[in-house]
Amino acid sequence: MNGKRVGKTGRAAFVLLTAVLLGACAAPARDVASRQAMEPGREQLALLEVKQKQAKGQRVWCVPFARTASGINLRGDAKTWWNKAAGQYDRGNTPAVGSVMAFRATRGMPLGHVAMVSELVSPREIKVDHANWSRNEVSLRMAVIDVSARNDWSAVRVESRPENFGRVYPVTGFIYPQQHR
Repeated sequence: MNGKRVGKTGRAAFVLLTAVLLGACAAPARDVASRQAMEPGREQLALLEVKQKQAKGQRVWCVPFARTASGINLRGDAKTWWNKAAGQYDRGNTPAVGSVMAFRATRGMPLGHVAMVSELVSPREIKVDHANWSRNEVSLRMAVIDVSARNDWSAVRVESRPENFGRVYPVTGFIYPQQHR
């Protein structure tokens, strides 16, 4: 009888351990990989640069903030980042933590815009860190929702005020921080 108890206990422990291990495997691979690809301290460095510029009375722009925060070493107006990333960085239409979302130029944003993905909330919602969405300020963990008809992140709304998503903005895609070698 004692042997049966050990057997049942052993089987129960095995089932429990298997469930725990399988649950750990369910984490989205891209999110885990992106977090590992991010360099620690980049956001703090970007925020320090912003404070230094503001102390000197200089304007804060989205491009230098995104470059420092993400480690994606591209220069030029935000509207040029997507094409400049070709051949240097992976690009796609799936958000990943640490990637940079490239907005298309519009009449209201003739230079385009870039924002670093800081959190994946759901398949259709992310949070971003970016500069100059509100003039000369940094916005951290700002919600962005995918409103594209094909669920491909080609059109988004940005939460400019709590629970108030603004107009639709066109997005070119996401630039991932691992540079090609």
